[in-house]
Amino acid sequence: MRVVVLADTHAPRRWRGCPPAVAGHLRGAELILHAGDVCVPSVLDELAAYAPVKAVRGNNDGPDVAAWGAPDTLEFELAGLPVAMVHDSGPATRRTARMKRRFPGAELVVFGHSHIPLDETGDGVRIFNPGSPTDRRRQPHGTLGLLRIEDSRIIEARIVPVT
Repeated sequence: MRVVVLADTHAPRRWRGCPPAVAGHLRGAELILHAGDVCVPSVLDELAAYAPVKAVRGNNDGPDVAAWGAPDTLEFELAGLPVAMVHDSGPATRRTARMKRRFPGAELVVFGHSHIPLDETGDGVRIFNPGSPTDRRRQPHGTLGLLRIEDSRIIEARIVPVT
């Protein structure tokens, strides 16, 4: 299963339509995960034109994003792999332990909020933040995440620059 992971697109201030470099990765995706702060549900509709979308609500997302179908947290399976999603995972200190306690059944936790790309494993869980494709803040590039999952395992996880 080929999955594209996004977070913190911050439309319409930062995302005024799908950037071409992002669209290139979305083509052929089997699923798109958005870890919150889309800010307007039309972004989720735009992404859904490429592939099915699962999203969680971020701190900048209102009731309209929740009405689209983005709860505060999600737990689901991808090709047999137990996954959880949340926007804000809290402080960096002891993050893996905290995410394992919050989502004890998850082997992968996808999150956003910090705009800082991260792929880290510890305390029996892998945590993955794709960064932001449109609001890089102090990061050198805007980024997104790519996952390939087969038979309950992450075969590949990459964070790729798109700006």
